[in-house]
Amino acid sequence: MDAVAVILEAPEKLALRKLALMPMAADHVLVEVDWSGISSGTEKMLWTGRMPSFPGMGYPLVPGYESVGRIIDAGIDAGIDARSRIGEWVFVPGANCYQGARGLFGGSARHVILPAARAIPIRESLGRDGILLALAATAHHAITIGGVPDLIVGHGILGRLIARIAVACDGSIPTVWETNPDRRDGVGYQVIDPADDPRRDYSVICDASGASDVLDLAFDRLAKGGEVVLAGFYDRLSFAFPPAFMREARLRIAAEFSPADIAAVLALIDTGLLHLDGLISHVRPAAVAGDAYPQAFTDPVCLKMVLDWRAI
Repeated sequence: MDAVAVILEAPEKLALRKLALMPMAADHVLVEVDWSGISSGTEKMLWTGRMPSFPGMGYPLVPGYESVGRIIDAGIDAGIDARSRIGEWVFVPGANCYQGARGLFGGSARHVILPAARAIPIRESLGRDGILLALAATAHHAITIGGVPDLIVGHGILGRLIARIAVACDGSIPTVWETNPDRRDGVGYQVIDPADDPRRDYSVICDASGASDVLDLAFDRLAKGGEVVLAGFYDRLSFAFPPAFMREARLRIAAEFSPADIAAVLALIDTGLLHLDGLISHVRPAAVAGDAYPQAFTDPVCLKMVLDWRAI
C-alpha cells in the first residue's frame, strides 16, 4: 500500500508524494489521518537542519507526531480486540512505517501504520483539536516533574497549555512572560512583558519559549533554592554562573511525555477542566504543505498550523 506523505528531503526542501508503506504486522492498525499538526519546536529544527543527532535521524524523513484520524484496518492476526477498533477515532503520536524514508516522527501522511497500542482512542468530537494531545501531555509532564510553575516564559502554544493545565490542576494562577504584544491574550491568568515585571522571587519557572538565553533570564528572577524547568527543545544552552550560584538554583529538563500524562490530560478534558479550543490559529490543505511548513516557522501570527488531509 502507498500513502501520500510530507517528506523532508533535506533542510528546507520539502515534498508531498507517495511512499510505499511497510506491510502491516499482526498487532498493527492502519489509520486514515484527517488532521496533522506542525511543531514549531522540533520540526523547525528538522526544517532548518539544526536538529541534534538522534538514533533514526536523517533525511529523507517524514515529520509529524500530532495526527488524528480513524482506524480503517487491523492486522489479519491482530485478534478480535484490535479488529473491533475499526472505525475508532484515534490520536497518532508518529509512525515508522515507510519504505524509502525515515519515520523518526512519521505522522504527516494520509495513511499510517503503527502498533495498535500506540493508537490512542480519543473523542471524535475533539476534531482537529485532538492534534494538541501531544503538546498538552508535554505540558502536563513539565508540571508533573517540576511542580506547578508560578512563572511561565513564553505564550506560544506550549506556554498556553502549561498555563491552562496549571489552572486546571489546582487553581494556581501563574504569571506568563511574552515579548510579542500580539500574544499577550490570556484566559484566567496574566500575560505581561518581562520588562514590566519587577518580581525576583519566583519559586518555579517553566520555560516554554525555547530561547537560547532563557537561563540567564530565569536565574535572575529566581528565589533562593528555586527551580527552572525546561519544557522546550534546545540546540545548545549556556548561562552566567554567579546568579545561579547565589540562588542555589536547580534545573530540571522535561523529556518526552508518558502514557500517564496522556491519561491525565484526557481525564482533564473529559471532566471539562481543560479546554483545547482557540489554540489552533491556521489550517491549510495538506496539498500546500510546501507553503504551510515555512509559514508555521516564520509567521509570528501563526500560533499553531494544522494540515487538513481530507481532500487527499
